[in-house]
Amino acid sequence: MYSGWAFRFKTLPDGRRQILNFLLPGDLLGLQAAMFDAALHGIEALTEVQLCVLPRRKVWALFEQMPDLAFDVTWLGSREESIVDENLTSVGRRSAAERVAALIITLYKRAKALGLVVDETFAFPLTQQHIADALGLSLVHTNKTLARLRRMGMFTRANGSMTLTRPRVLERVAQFFDEEVPLRPLI
Repeated sequence: MYSGWAFRFKTLPDGRRQILNFLLPGDLLGLQAAMFDAALHGIEALTEVQLCVLPRRKVWALFEQMPDLAFDVTWLGSREESIVDENLTSVGRRSAAERVAALIITLYKRAKALGLVVDETFAFPLTQQHIADALGLSLVHTNKTLARLRRMGMFTRANGSMTLTRPRVLERVAQFFDEEVPLRPLI
């Protein structure tokens, strides 16, 4: 994905949705579909996106003919796996406040690594429903948790953007002390 925001998700037969991860510029979409017969998830754009399409049959040629680029693709797939692992940790073990704080700080750090943060402000096109679906929380609990973090002075939101006012404190609330986001290959 060259630009924009999207998310990967799975939907249960009864209509409940689990957002697996949020996608930012430079992330890979559809690698599973290139490796298997079909993707095991859906993808939905949150904003306008620009994509580069690599036909499935050319993925294998990439590994044969361009090993450096193939390594970058593998690196991006591995990084996505680590992001999903972090989300699983949030859903499985963090409190609601820790979950929401971890999601916000992770997206902030990823956006910052891409040069998308200016004066601690970055695009934040997620609704409360997206946050709830990503973190396994009810919409009401998500609303109350966001309101509490906002009252604590962690962030402000306006016009599809979020400004972190206390990012280091938000990290502590999240119990999230991840290393800085490593430099990623942009392909």
